[in-house]
Amino acid sequence: MSLFSQLAERPWAPEQAAIDDQHDGGEFTLPAPQVGLRVFLGVASALFTLFIVVYVERMVFSDWQPLPEPWLLWVNTLILFASSAGLQWAWVSADKNKADDVKKGLYVGGVLGFAFVVGQLLVWQQLANLGYYASSNPASAFFYLLTALHGVHLLGGLIAWARTAYKVQSGLSLAKTRGSIELCAVYWHFLLILWIVLFSLLLFT
Repeated sequence: MSLFSQLAERPWAPEQAAIDDQHDGGEFTLPAPQVGLRVFLGVASALFTLFIVVYVERMVFSDWQPLPEPWLLWVNTLILFASSAGLQWAWVSADKNKADDVKKGLYVGGVLGFAFVVGQLLVWQQLANLGYYASSNPASAFFYLLTALHGVHLLGGLIAWARTAYKVQSGLSLAKTRGSIELCAVYWHFLLILWIVLFSLLLFT
């Protein structure tokens, strides 16, 4: 059909309606969990974007006193990289129907995810020992706020990870658990990208 013919169509005309009725309408077939995750990631991205904007605007005031950069933050970043890689390994292995590798990938991703949370708490303790509290100055308050929000999102991901790992460990077929594994991996990649943005912001400001 030419472009001129498409522009000349009259959908309200009876003859055009008869033609349209001959075509099958497509349905929205994306699974509900994937839709829910996309909506959640959109909301979370908007939330963190707002905090980042406020962070950048607030740091120009004279009472802003940058925090030191604990070396443990670098270690935690590497741990989260490895955790995300573990979930990716599980996802790829699920596609290849390799049950043993799926279990290994989930184990690596989950354990390192917990390690990241513990590492962040140790960073908080280290800064507190140096006298940097949330009430010390705006830079400290934003650091604790942003890392706490990221940690809460990671803890939520660990709950989903635990449910998925239980399904896999209980012997449920990969065909029934692949969707959950995929969602965990995608969410972990999102948390990694988000942390890189936050860490870069804290590091260079």
